[in-house]
Amino acid sequence: MSGTEHVDSVDSMIIDLLVQDGRRTVTEIAEQVSLSPSAVKRRIDRLERVGVIAGYTVVLDHGKLGSSFEAFVELRFSGDVKVEMITMAATSVKEVLEVFTVAGDPDALVRVRVSGVQHLRDVIDRLRRSGPVIGTKTLMVLGAWRRDG
Repeated sequence: MSGTEHVDSVDSMIIDLLVQDGRRTVTEIAEQVSLSPSAVKRRIDRLERVGVIAGYTVVLDHGKLGSSFEAFVELRFSGDVKVEMITMAATSVKEVLEVFTVAGDPDALVRVRVSGVQHLRDVIDRLRRSGPVIGTKTLMVLGAWRRDG
């Protein structure tokens, strides 16, 4: 696979349709892009093979699963801590969903999902103990929007 793959306008339409609904059938996609189902299937297979489509996912309603509260926690470390240590410190906490190491202040931005404020306190305490953390700041998520694709 090369650094960039050739994706034409029909491939882009197929990708957009799959991003909107990853369970959309090949027949539905074929109708939307004015191709035969077999031509669409070949294109999807190629996009998967070359890694443009890296996988499919399920979108969960975490509120119905008991963990509806998200927050971002800024982590600060002493200046001699290696970036990989920053990531390792945060990934040891199971409620951590993502870790972004960043240039500047803070050193990392960590997204967590918890069941409530007390759970968030416990997670922050564990993050503070998970490595050479010298400071934290927590931002609670009130709402979210995401551009897919």
